[in-house]
Amino acid sequence: MSPALLLAAKLALVAGTVVLASLVSRRYGHAAGGVLAGLPMIAAPITALLLVDLPADAVRAVCLATLACQPALMAYLVVHAHLAQRWPWWACLAGALAVFFGGGALLLALPLPEWARVALAAVSPLIGAWAMPRLAARTAGGPVTLPRIELACRVAVAVGVAAGVMWGAQHLSTGVAGLLLAAPITGIVLPAFTLPRHGGVATAVLLGGFVRGQMGFVTFFVAMLIALPRLPAPAAWLVAMAAAGALPAAWAKARARACRRTAATPAAGTAPGPPTARSGTR
Repeated sequence: MSPALLLAAKLALVAGTVVLASLVSRRYGHAAGGVLAGLPMIAAPITALLLVDLPADAVRAVCLATLACQPALMAYLVVHAHLAQRWPWWACLAGALAVFFGGGALLLALPLPEWARVALAAVSPLIGAWAMPRLAARTAGGPVTLPRIELACRVAVAVGVAAGVMWGAQHLSTGVAGLLLAAPITGIVLPAFTLPRHGGVATAVLLGGFVRGQMGFVTFFVAMLIALPRLPAPAAWLVAMAAAGALPAAWAKARARACRRTAATPAAGTAPGPPTARSGTR
């Protein structure tokens, strides 16, 4: 495949992901759109395209660098969600991106062993979910308005951001490429449009869903690290994709069961119901 066709395919993936996540948000709410955007819907196909251009060892190094930056991505999402309660969208984006790139550069510079980088990446979605604003968890979801002109603007901005990210990933060092591959393209575009129209709470809900989707993101890259030295590249990618879908699905089912149990358990201090009538008279 020629470089021009590869670039077009990558940009089409970005555009398609933004459209799909936006339409899911319009139908099911901000949280659902965030979960979809947080999954490796862009990074996984881009990794597959990298396997076409690069040897497996080089792709594995990019995967490790991407995982190394995962705690910085979680910090970006959490900081963005909290700032959205007070600041305008451009200030939130600038502050959160400064945290992401500063934290990512620091993580890449630290002389950590591979297992430590993987462990930090694995626990970061759990820490991110805990650190999200509490108000986001208490907000009910539901359909949201999304004019067609806004959807078109989202796609145009996302494609522009992705083009810059992909240029940097191809022309800069492996570490910088991993940092750019970890950059939340949809996490940049979607909150920037959500905050001005729907407010800070909706933006926090969106980003909270993004954090849950990152469980699949991390699972994909961990599986790639494990599978690439042992399987042919196409098989390793398929295994990683299957793992990325299985873990979030299992987590969602576990959360649903926990919510049902909580709803079925009477709250502490609940007054007992009226006594039942007894048969007969005294």
